[in-house]
Amino acid sequence: MIEPTLNYVSCPTPAATSPVNATGHRMAYWEWNDTGNPAHPHVLICVHGLSRQGRDFDVFARRMSKYGRVICPDVPGRGKSDWLANPAGYQIPTYVGDMLTLIHQLHAQAPITQLDWVGTSMGGIIGLVISGQKELPLPVPVHSLVLNDVGPAVEWDALQRIGSYLGRPLRFESVQAAADEMAKISAGFGRHTPEAWLELSRPMVNRAAQDRLRLHYDPGIASPLRKMTAEAAAGGERYLWKLYDQITARVLLLRGADSDLLSRATAQRMAQTGPQAQLIEFENVGHAPTLVAQEQGDAVERFLRSE
Repeated sequence: MIEPTLNYVSCPTPAATSPVNATGHRMAYWEWNDTGNPAHPHVLICVHGLSRQGRDFDVFARRMSKYGRVICPDVPGRGKSDWLANPAGYQIPTYVGDMLTLIHQLHAQAPITQLDWVGTSMGGIIGLVISGQKELPLPVPVHSLVLNDVGPAVEWDALQRIGSYLGRPLRFESVQAAADEMAKISAGFGRHTPEAWLELSRPMVNRAAQDRLRLHYDPGIASPLRKMTAEAAAGGERYLWKLYDQITARVLLLRGADSDLLSRATAQRMAQTGPQAQLIEFENVGHAPTLVAQEQGDAVERFLRSE
């Protein structure tokens, strides 16, 4: 069974958040390719949510790797990527810049002729910004964009819920103990077998002191979220709606029917304005579908493979 390769790209640290003498940071990414062509021109980038990492997409990436290069980054501060020296850098503009650097590295390795994007939650917002800003120096425009349970308007109560657990200095005796704890705050992921949930949880922990386990991410990723105000969130929403209306890519919008982050009203507006996203809802799922379930993966594969 195909497994991914771990790679790195060197990214500059934004000047506004860069300490003196900062040398930038490395972003890790996992590449899946079952095409037999290491220089395949079709690239699919899959970007995870706020506190997750690139191995979230293992099941989905494995199924899509027969069609092209599937790239699953660990956004800085997560997984195998470097932690930023200044937590103020853990924001969308930094991540957009890092993804542009990644795309150009991939294009230099082998020219990209089709670029697709699947983004869950935060990863979807990054994709929305990249797709909606025409002035960004992309080698090719985003062709198909999948927004997984996220849109320009994010419910304030959901942000507060996420902020209530994000960045806590938890320690675990075993991967199973970590999986059990994460299950308590991830009910929105929907039903998974114990085996599937354990596989989703395994990359979420690293070894810490006294051989105990800790969550994989820098607790500092919570800093910008905790400082956000409702007024700032509203301003960001207006900007994101403007970018959404400028998207020319084909758009598929996934929504967990029980999502507290993407409201049904927002989803319906996204289906009627701008790129007029195709909307699919999954029952008995909240925030956010993991694309592990067969019906979820099938829906995204059908969209990406259609014209």
